[in-house]
Amino acid sequence: MLRSTWQGAAVAPDDRTGLLDAGAIAVPKPTIVIEPRTRLFDVDLSSLWEYHELVYFMVWRDVKSRYKQTVLGIAWAVVQPLLTMLVFWVVFSHFTRVPSDGLPYPLFAFIGLLPWTYFSQAVARSSGGLVGNANLIGKVYFPRLIIPLAAAIAPAIDFILSLVVLGGLMAWYGVAPTQALFALPALIFVAFAAALGVGIWLSALHVKYRDVAHLVPFIVQIWMYASPVIYPLSVVPERWRALYSLNPMVGVITGFRWALTGGEPPDPLTGTVSLVAVAALLTTGVLYFRRTEREFADII
Repeated sequence: MLRSTWQGAAVAPDDRTGLLDAGAIAVPKPTIVIEPRTRLFDVDLSSLWEYHELVYFMVWRDVKSRYKQTVLGIAWAVVQPLLTMLVFWVVFSHFTRVPSDGLPYPLFAFIGLLPWTYFSQAVARSSGGLVGNANLIGKVYFPRLIIPLAAAIAPAIDFILSLVVLGGLMAWYGVAPTQALFALPALIFVAFAAALGVGIWLSALHVKYRDVAHLVPFIVQIWMYASPVIYPLSVVPERWRALYSLNPMVGVITGFRWALTGGEPPDPLTGTVSLVAVAALLTTGVLYFRRTEREFADII
């Protein structure tokens, strides 16, 4: 925790004039005191804003390093979900005949891939952020939460570019957005909160258990098939939907399809359970991170 104070030297009046010597007045200097946290909920989120410029530079560094010395450059942000959508279209639409709730399957799959691709990339980058910045952590003080936070923000660039492609697909299939589109910013924020919560948990665990680096790709792969990316929520038996909605991406993905194409609104129970799961992940993740943060420099 940072605490700023001001210190200045006291100046006595001149013996001859009785006035203060202007040249001898000391300018107060800020002093930053770093103190250990003693309370469980002592998070001090205001310090993140104080270092917001560092967040910007870390996001920009992540984006540049990801596409540096590549042939397609930033175009990979669009190529990856497009190729994945084509594979899903061939396998799950033509071969297995997976339903798509009345939407053209390529559009159905691409909308599901939008939040999922962002989520998976944010989790993957956040989980290895602390270990990847080990030298920085050992030399300079800054709020360590900035590292998973910046890693969760960086994939938003890819997400925005993919939205442009989605607009083209919707125009191609003649699907116009409805008034539900106004719910999209809130759904994007929920996706960000879910990715940040999972990323904070994994990044803190990764410092102590290096197995996390091997476990994360497997978790992300299984998680995708446990989310309604390639199939609609309607194929899940109704008696299992509340339990299924503990997956925070269930409410996000179904909400994205509703916000972008209209149709029947999401089940309130599904949305509520997913929101509770996101809030629990984010809250417990931050608390665990802050509890173990003091050990990072020694272990890493």
